Order: sequence, then C-alpha cells, then structure tokens
Amino acid sequence: MLISQKMNTAINEQIGREFGAFLQYIAVATHFDAQSLPQLAKHFYRQAEEERDHAMRFVRYLIDAGAKVAIPAVGAPKSTIASAEAAVQLSLKWEQEVTKQIHGLLELALKENDYTTQQFLQWFVEEQLEEVSSMDKLLSVVRRAGEDGLLFVEEYLAREGGGEKS
Repeated sequence: MLISQKMNTAINEQIGREFGAFLQYIAVATHFDAQSLPQLAKHFYRQAEEERDHAMRFVRYLIDAGAKVAIPAVGAPKSTIASAEAAVQLSLKWEQEVTKQIHGLLELALKENDYTTQQFLQWFVEEQLEEVSSMDKLLSVVRRAGEDGLLFVEEYLAREGGGEKS
C-alpha cells in the first residue's frame, strides 16, 4: 500500500462526505425543480454530479494506491429548504467546509511526507477555489434578485452557460 492506514481512513471518510454533498445537491436541485426553476435545478444537478465524480476520484485513488475502500454511511441531506437564498447559502457553507476537509487531508499528507497524496490532492485544492468562488457569486446574484426575482437568476444562469459554473 502506497499510503498509510491513517491516510486511507481519512480518504474513506472524505468519500462519505463527497457522497453526502452529492445527496445534498440533489435535494437542493429538486427544491428548484419543484418550483419550475429549470436553470437553478440544472445548476445543482450538475453540482451533484461533480460531487459524485469527486467521490469516485478518491475511490480510484485508493484502489490505485493499493488501499482499502470502505465507504462510510452517509446521513440524509437537509430536504426542507426555506428559500433560494437559504439553499445557496447552505451550498456555500458546504463548499467552505469541504475546502477545510481537503486542506486537512493535505496537512496529513504533508505531515506524513506522502508526496503521492500531496500531488493527488492539488487538483482538489484548485477545484475547491473554483467551487467556493462560483457558489459565492451565485449567492450574491440570488440576494440581489430576491425571492421575487428568481427569474432574473434563471436568466443569469442561462447566460453564464446553461447553469454551468463559470
């Protein structure tokens, strides 16, 4: 095995968190879908797929490193969403938390002189910068539009690439 048992355990925990984010983004997307806000729904369905892909990157890494994959139980997502602003705020907080988690993994890799994992995690460090920035920008737009102006948010996302991150 190319990584320590401690790193193996930490990455398995992160896999669970990524799948948890996947579920949370599905819950947010369905909130918008039920309100006939297709661009916001599309945006969050795409976010969900990204989180699933992140989990699978970690899975593939563990397999390639000869480590054991042990996916932990994932808690239920928050399914009651009060408003568009609350949904995006929840998503921003989630991305900020994931950023801290990735940094924690990198700190462990540095402490253990695990150069392979350090290199692997660099992609996630850059990805989290993009994720937090994108969600912060969307929150700003949603706040400016207000609940009565969500069609403006829809137009914004359509202009920005069909709900894709910029």
